Amino acid sequence: MSAGNQPTTSTTLTLAKALNAGLRAALAGDEKVLLYGEDIGSLGGVFRVTDRLQAEFGTDRVMDSPLAESGLIGTAIGMAMRGYRPVVELQFDGFVFPGFDQITQQLAKLRFRSHGRVALPVVVRFPYGGGIGSVENHSESVEAYFTHTPGLTVVSPATPNDAYWMIQQAIATPDPVIFLEPKRRYHEKGQLDLTAPARELHEAAVVRRGEDLTLIAWGPMVRTCLDAANAAEQEGRSIEVLDLRSLQPLDMPTILESVGRTSRAIVVHEAARNYGPGAEVAARLSEELFYVMESPVLRVTGYDTPYPPSAVERDWLPNLDRVLAAVDRSMAY
Repeated sequence: MSAGNQPTTSTTLTLAKALNAGLRAALAGDEKVLLYGEDIGSLGGVFRVTDRLQAEFGTDRVMDSPLAESGLIGTAIGMAMRGYRPVVELQFDGFVFPGFDQITQQLAKLRFRSHGRVALPVVVRFPYGGGIGSVENHSESVEAYFTHTPGLTVVSPATPNDAYWMIQQAIATPDPVIFLEPKRRYHEKGQLDLTAPARELHEAAVVRRGEDLTLIAWGPMVRTCLDAANAAEQEGRSIEVLDLRSLQPLDMPTILESVGRTSRAIVVHEAARNYGPGAEVAARLSEELFYVMESPVLRVTGYDTPYPPSAVERDWLPNLDRVLAAVDRSMAY
């Protein structure tokens, strides 16, 4: 391994480069960690997240695979059962469905079926969400499929620091993890604190303190919510922003503490509204904080249509104006 490629002090990286550094650290720390996927070797992946890792760790540790998602997941299950820690990269969110049967019917259930005797430390990572002008099947928000599947952990980093630490924590987890990478944020920069992870993998994070209302988001929408909170401040409103980080399991104590203080909540996500993750968060808040809330939990989401052509995706995705309009609605109650 080339030590010069691994950051040794606090540094600034893009989210993609932070993932690369986190994967490098995991490969260096455990020889049982393997990376494989479609074009991840010499090419370094579609978004270059695995750039140069094959050159550093060899073709036995960082492997190119055929374009066969079901085969990718199936072989990962077998390798995990033999003591390895495979990290599978799928090129795009919309390509996960050929492997959906393996993920939901095998990967998610084998530990339960074996009464805990079989651990499956498999990480399935892929870029998700819109905002980059991609063609059809390249801009899906598929988190609800996997959060609805018992046996899977589902997480999504929103910052380079979280990307660096969360990918290592996911790889170290004895159970399967669906690791969702917000593709439109790959090239946004942020500071890495390399001393220790700030939080456990399943902890939510209050990324901006506020008093009047809590915006709840994850992955690509955290930045949108922070921008909305900054804009609302100009109108005298104090908005808290909560990054869930983990969608399954949910960190309900942190969610309840935040919304219990502000008494208002809006959930923001790119996925379609009906049966989306925001519905679960809203239901849980209604159950737990019914007598505390001063307004209904609102949702700002994608629309209940297939993902649109790139020419109109800006109108389909939640944006600053839609979030601020929801803030006005909530505060009007």
